Amino acid sequence: MNVSPYILYSDGKGNIFEDTSLYVVGRSGWDAMPIPEDEWIELPDGGQLYELPGRRGIGIDVETGDMRLCEKGWAVAAFIPPAHTAFYIAAFETAPDAPTLPLFCYVAAGWFDDKFYVPAMRIENDIRQEAAGFDDKKVHAGVEQMVEAYPHNRLVQHLANNCALTYHCPAARNYFIGRWECPIPTSPACNANCLGCISFQPEDETIVSPQDRLTFKPTAAEIVEFTVPHLETAPYPIVSYGQGCEGEPLLMWETIRESIIEIRKHTSKGSININTNGSKPNAVRELCKVGMNSIRVSLNSVREHIYTPYYRPNNYSFRDIVESIKVVREHGGWASINYFVFPGMTDSVEEYEALRELIRETGLSMIQWRSFNIDPDWYLGKIGVTETGECLGMKQMIELLREEFPDLKFGYFNPPIERINGNYEMDFAHV
Repeated sequence: MNVSPYILYSDGKGNIFEDTSLYVVGRSGWDAMPIPEDEWIELPDGGQLYELPGRRGIGIDVETGDMRLCEKGWAVAAFIPPAHTAFYIAAFETAPDAPTLPLFCYVAAGWFDDKFYVPAMRIENDIRQEAAGFDDKKVHAGVEQMVEAYPHNRLVQHLANNCALTYHCPAARNYFIGRWECPIPTSPACNANCLGCISFQPEDETIVSPQDRLTFKPTAAEIVEFTVPHLETAPYPIVSYGQGCEGEPLLMWETIRESIIEIRKHTSKGSININTNGSKPNAVRELCKVGMNSIRVSLNSVREHIYTPYYRPNNYSFRDIVESIKVVREHGGWASINYFVFPGMTDSVEEYEALRELIRETGLSMIQWRSFNIDPDWYLGKIGVTETGECLGMKQMIELLREEFPDLKFGYFNPPIERINGNYEMDFAHV
């Protein structure tokens, strides 16, 4: 683009309009600022627009060049689909009585030449969660078939009725279509109290979790029963312990260990991954010994003083997380971080320097640049951040890291063993 898009606003009734008297701006940390023209892309397929009640968008006056509020309606932000990384969040001013925003990402969005635009990039070629790649008829047929095949398996029932059919979880839907990554929720409990937890929120909190947490402890036999056939028959298969509908899987590490041993008695195919907070390095070591070869550790920051007030850990520390990553690498496994991108925090100079240190210390394999689904004002207020310091800009930070660490992979999803073993750029999900 050679010009900036125009700001969007909502009338509060589900209708969105453009205001051609204002160019849209972005937000980094607490600050509103112009967005470089080369950082806009069309809103990708699967993206959505939200109105932000109680909030007025900030824009640049087309005639005067001054920043001012759009008074015509509520501010508007975009949700960008998986495989994309945002450079700026939506810039707005929040009224004192505005409701806390639900747990979604709020990316800046504008309108130009009959198209919606967002400041973002595609970070990952993998299409496994592409909106166009799902056929509801196939998902429903797969659910019917698997529920019939495993009538007594509580995990299959949970993945079918809750994850695939109620929450439309892409990982669960892919399982029932018989492809790629198979989710294995395992733990109803957690040893962190994350502010933005998507499966559990205290009753007195101003936000609600968008889904309900797993309510039972699956057995190793239940896990093995449906994962072995998946590894045997699915293209480019992965099985992943640790999902958004549960607590911390490492609290169930003995069951996971037992299930991995049994899985590997039946098949050597595919990759065995865990999505975790990385809180128990000794448990991670035991799982690596029996065949787990991939870990993804979720982080809002690689700085302990930003991490701790968000995760609010019980009986573990930030150093345990670093140690878990190192353990997997020492066993020859693949180690990713699930990095919650918050422009103005993630791309601060201080965070960048801490990330470089983490990469060097751990031999990290991959960064998954994930959208941070949280109300930005609420988040910064909760963790007590009033100043975010000097920032590089997300685009520049990603470019600098690519240059310094050419072997470090960037993406959005856990790669299958074929990508891990040397052909990372393969276009596997199209096959």
